[in-house]
Amino acid sequence: MSDVTTTDLYEVTMAMSYLREDMRAPATFSLFVRDLPSGRGFLIAAGLESALDFLARYRVEQDDIEEFADALHRPVRDLEPLLGLSFEGEVRAVPEGRVVFAGEPLLEVTAPLPQAQLVETYLLNQLCHQTVVASKAARCVLAAAGRPVVDFSLRRAHGPWAGLQAARLGALVGFAGTSNVAAAAALGIPASGTMAHSYIEAFPGEEEAFRAFAHAHPGPVTFLVDTYDTEEGVRIAARVLAELRRGPGCAIRLDSGDLDALARRSRAILDAAGLADVRIVASGGLDEYGVDRLVRAGAPIDVYAVGTKVGVAADAPYLDAAYKLVEYDGGPVMKLSSAKVTAPGRKQVFRRTGRPDVIALAGEEPPDSGQPLLRTVMRGGRRTWSPDHWHDARKRFREDLAALPGPALRIKDPETVPPVWSEALARLTASVRADIEARLGPQAHVAPPDTAISRSVPLSAHTH
Repeated sequence: MSDVTTTDLYEVTMAMSYLREDMRAPATFSLFVRDLPSGRGFLIAAGLESALDFLARYRVEQDDIEEFADALHRPVRDLEPLLGLSFEGEVRAVPEGRVVFAGEPLLEVTAPLPQAQLVETYLLNQLCHQTVVASKAARCVLAAAGRPVVDFSLRRAHGPWAGLQAARLGALVGFAGTSNVAAAAALGIPASGTMAHSYIEAFPGEEEAFRAFAHAHPGPVTFLVDTYDTEEGVRIAARVLAELRRGPGCAIRLDSGDLDALARRSRAILDAAGLADVRIVASGGLDEYGVDRLVRAGAPIDVYAVGTKVGVAADAPYLDAAYKLVEYDGGPVMKLSSAKVTAPGRKQVFRRTGRPDVIALAGEEPPDSGQPLLRTVMRGGRRTWSPDHWHDARKRFREDLAALPGPALRIKDPETVPPVWSEALARLTASVRADIEARLGPQAHVAPPDTAISRSVPLSAHTH
């Protein structure tokens, strides 16, 4: 399966029509999130790196047009106008790791119309999935309040590739490690793991299992203590650890039950055995809400392992995101359909210290010493800067997070910081809307999706 054919069929049908009509002028599409998911005060931009990799290698080959033809039940010759098409456009985007809000473009693509249309599905797939998982993981870091968080999501992620992305995104927002060996090796993320209940069950008892595990691993070890009776498991683990004298770095793991109460009793048992340096790791269906409850309760837990709920962003598993045409052939365009009106024109987002972001037209001067969020990352189909490492994105994440107001950081009932529009963008939007309504009459108020296009209002007339 080719990345080129990893697309919705209507992208192909539209591109074929554009080519037939010789509609090859530059088009700008803006990818943005309409509304934040419930329970979110912010999002973390992610997915750009894989999106740029896709665009850089994009080229329609013979096998691709044969697959398109088969899907459309048409002769291959009908699809031949697409053969050899590659992405030759410009991309302006928010770098990974930055805090973003609803309505702000994560990415804008400017390319000949057929090219810009064909890449829509893949770009939405990459940015939506990774942004939503990164945002969930970021909230886990906030909830842990400085305690290490580890990614355990691979086994229940939506496929191996999604698991790899989840491990990378966790590292991007500050996770201490991942259980995913492939991700650790490929991305330079610390690998972290313990043992399963099946390991304990395979031995006559917990003590035999713990000793065998310790003999196989000469360094610090972590014992899973809740296979049978948790408190007894902790006592056995304490006895074995005390005899082994492995030093700091050893731990026990609690994976079920009342983690708060069990952590307190476990801590008391370990301390009584002279093992104050043995840490307690908690796992078992945790996400930011569970971690927050335990931290606020003062549970003596040193490390949190999060998996299923974070890897699939269980409470908010999708983004209401869109990839909309905002300019074609030099003129701004917009959509007027109910509840999904779009703003016309190429855009920039300016970030101001202590004030809401400003969504403006590209080329506007920054207001109040605002800093632009979107940067040119691809021109002529080629990257304009080296591939970004998750270490770089983590630095941006930490800086942006430190600047957010407290209410946006709350785990429960956070308050977002909605961006505002510049005056120029507001004027352009009103002008394009008026032009559409004048040309189309009453039908403009019920325009079908993505058909309310104006080519008669030059963008330059509204940027000053």
